[in-house]
Amino acid sequence: MPETQENFRDSIATVTKEGKRAWIYPKKPSGRLYNYRKLGSYVLLVFLLASPFVKINGHQFLMFNVLERRFNIFGYPFWPQDFHLFVISMIIGVIFIALFTVAFGRIFCGWICPQTIFMEMVFRRIEYWIDGDRGAQIRLDRAPWNTKKIKKRVLKWTIFFIISFLIANVFLAYLIGSDTLIQYIIDGPKAHLSTMVSLLIFTGVFYFIFAWFREQVCIIACPYGRLQGVLLDDKSIVVAYDHKRGEGEKGRKKFRKNEDRDALGYGDCIDCFQCVNVCPTGIDIRNGTQLECVNCTACIDECDHIMESINKPKGLIRYASEREITNKEKFRFTPRMKGYAAILVILIGVLVGMLFLRNDVEANILRLPGQLYERKENNMISNVYTYKLVNKTNKDIADVNFKLLSHKGTIKMVSQDSFMVPAQGLANGTLFIEINNSALTGDKHKLKIGVYSGDELIETTTTQFLAPRSYN
Repeated sequence: MPETQENFRDSIATVTKEGKRAWIYPKKPSGRLYNYRKLGSYVLLVFLLASPFVKINGHQFLMFNVLERRFNIFGYPFWPQDFHLFVISMIIGVIFIALFTVAFGRIFCGWICPQTIFMEMVFRRIEYWIDGDRGAQIRLDRAPWNTKKIKKRVLKWTIFFIISFLIANVFLAYLIGSDTLIQYIIDGPKAHLSTMVSLLIFTGVFYFIFAWFREQVCIIACPYGRLQGVLLDDKSIVVAYDHKRGEGEKGRKKFRKNEDRDALGYGDCIDCFQCVNVCPTGIDIRNGTQLECVNCTACIDECDHIMESINKPKGLIRYASEREITNKEKFRFTPRMKGYAAILVILIGVLVGMLFLRNDVEANILRLPGQLYERKENNMISNVYTYKLVNKTNKDIADVNFKLLSHKGTIKMVSQDSFMVPAQGLANGTLFIEINNSALTGDKHKLKIGVYSGDELIETTTTQFLAPRSYN
């Protein structure tokens, strides 16, 4: 490619030569793939907006309460004690995205990413409705501030702010829980001023992103664009321009009726720039795979429409790998993909195993720091402990008591012999363990303790017991 055609690598499409913001006015997309995208986006929008308010067995379907380190994934609760499970889940997600990127490029960004879905299927569609298509938007932007322009701008900005406020509320429901959010709404903003301030900050962030920053999130802020540069190779399937067919022997040429382009040696690309005009990040896909491309397929639909109108085969721009375009090689599962898949299967197996081994009750019994053993009557040795029980279920656990399983001895509670652990809560306190010295053979012993609800064993835990050193 001549050096004059390589200037797209020197800067991004959203920045002018003077370093100022170049506003992107994408043409309203249409076509078969766009219809599929709309359908998928509406399903995902319902999922994103409803997930904090749907409950399974009393647990919120999705919740990421970072402040209290409590997470719900698909209705399955994770407590701080389960943080390792949450980390493994996140690693699985990263490996899955890496595998998907190696195979199919940045398709996640164009079809699944919440940023793209809200931008293209909500805010951009409202903009098309109020301001019109690409040409009308450019004319409106360049027009002086008259009554018509002010009305359109105020209407659009107001709707954008309302939607940003609703998104902020949903985002807050993910963080603090939908029940808490609904209670805050019932109580009113005056009763929770700090939360209201946080909500307005979130609203401002979302408004800034969708009203002004827009595609620059994908180009500048999101690390995934850089990640795909590392993961992609010539065997990855991406949105690609068939340069073999499009350029021919003599390159591109504007369309003319009744002209035999094949005989003249020109490619099928008629240099109409419709693929550029429809691109939400403003790139020219004919320059090859670029960081800015989010694989939204808008250029595929637009190019197919142009090819139909000039009686040429579709697929000049299509999902394909560089190998397929240059060597006609079909997609195959490469050793690198097999490696990612193997790691993914192993991690999923580990996670499933850990989930099966995970109990609904987490018990910790620890010796009180700084306290030694105490001698009592009848040769009894006593140690003092603190206990903490976490109930991960949405039901109260009643009549909880402890029993020694590994040694003969007694467990004495400081307050009462049994207690209750509230649903999704914890109980803590102090207890004494007494064992006859004749049953002890050393100065340190590992005790196994059973946690019972009535007569039902619900958890076991271990702790250390100190005794006088034996010199026998």
